[in-house]
Amino acid sequence: MFKKIKAPKVDTLIGCHTSMTGDINFEGGLHLDGKIEGHINAIADDVSTLTVSKTGEVTGDIRVPNVIINGVVEGNVYATNRLELSHDAKVHGNVYYNLIEMAVGAEVNGKMVKQAKEDVVKESKRQESKKAETNSGASSENLDQMVSDLLPAE
Repeated sequence: MFKKIKAPKVDTLIGCHTSMTGDINFEGGLHLDGKIEGHINAIADDVSTLTVSKTGEVTGDIRVPNVIINGVVEGNVYATNRLELSHDAKVHGNVYYNLIEMAVGAEVNGKMVKQAKEDVVKESKRQESKKAETNSGASSENLDQMVSDLLPAE
């Protein structure tokens, strides 16, 4: 059996009565009891840990080396070191991991992809650029339409 992830001291706590919209970039330990709509990213290190408690919810992608999930995640999870899913964990999205520990009762509704650390990072960047291309394409179409609406008809 794997050793449990030793969570670093909690540098940031988001309480159960708190909800946030927007991306979060952190280092160290982030403990989530509340709700986040946005992506969660660890700032380039190998020790950062995200803990999503039983009451925690994330709507967005997670890119953190060490992830412990007890709550709900609606999005992809990229864990370059370790991923721990407790019996209450529910992930609606793809999971890219190097090492995983999954308790009986945990749910993953998506693909589970075992990859080396470097491959998890590459896949995360590939998915991120793919989303950016999709968003920029839609924006340029809207911009073209706005410009043509402003120009006098010939």
